[in-house]
Amino acid sequence: MEREFSAKRGRKEQRTYSVYRRELVLAIVVYIVLLVGAILLARPMEEGLVRTLLLLAPMLGFGLMIRAIVRHVARIDEYQRLRLLESFSIAMAITAAVSFSYGFLETAGFPLLSMFWVWIVMGSSWGLVGMVRRLLGR
Repeated sequence: MEREFSAKRGRKEQRTYSVYRRELVLAIVVYIVLLVGAILLARPMEEGLVRTLLLLAPMLGFGLMIRAIVRHVARIDEYQRLRLLESFSIAMAITAAVSFSYGFLETAGFPLLSMFWVWIVMGSSWGLVGMVRRLLGR
């Protein structure tokens, strides 16, 4: 009986992650298409409202990514949600430490970095935390 329950739960989790991956990949594709379009069309344009809106267009894809993540978090069980929140919290603490550290280095003469680097640090930290937790959990 317990084995049957476990197998059903495994299939449900696989379906949940499959739907999440599909939604997230679609959102990323939309983001990339809009990003390439924005770069090709808006960069050579003169400054103005139309150019600004075109440069912000990729954020529609980003919004779809947020939607996919929120929907996924709503579909997973409490234990998975807790683990996800813990990993995300650790990653955000790492991101804050790196961001503040580099902020101090900028006052020492290091080059100014774009805000895009914060997302790179955040995503990398989250991935690293997830890998370490997975390895330690085995």
